[in-house]
Amino acid sequence: MSKAMKYLMDEHVYILKVVDKAESVCGDLENGADLDKEFVVRFIDFIRNYADKFHHAKEEDMLFVEMQKPGVELHCNPVEQMLIEHDDGRAFILEIEEGLNSEDVEKVVVNMRSYVNLIRDHIGKEDNVLYRMADEVLSEDVLERMHDDFERVDFGKDISEYIAFALLDKFKNK
Repeated sequence: MSKAMKYLMDEHVYILKVVDKAESVCGDLENGADLDKEFVVRFIDFIRNYADKFHHAKEEDMLFVEMQKPGVELHCNPVEQMLIEHDDGRAFILEIEEGLNSEDVEKVVVNMRSYVNLIRDHIGKEDNVLYRMADEVLSEDVLERMHDDFERVDFGKDISEYIAFALLDKFKNK
């Protein structure tokens, strides 16, 4: 596995930790717990800023661009499907936010569970298919440059609050 693809996979670990928490919160809500607005706000913030602006931006602006360049031979091209799934995830987050704002617990739960299921499946496809495919079809020079670009665009970004949120054993709104 190239350093570039490992870099992206490492970011997936934090996203999966947060969606595990979201799934647990959904279960609590379905069992009659009160809507934990602070968690939902932080979840939305994490997904929009860490998963989307920090992680998906690397995929969309760098990896997918490289994989679609002329001369890159793919036996199938999963990039279009990955982009659709990124957009589907963004739509679920909007619905979660609307549910939160209207205090519609069912809307929050349905869309949060939909996001959880989508992103787990999506990450599985990326880790087990897309990234392996990228390692096969992109040159070592491109992969090395991409890794360097990932580090360069991340330099100076403070993501510590997102990592801390992902690493909490159980979210407590205190």
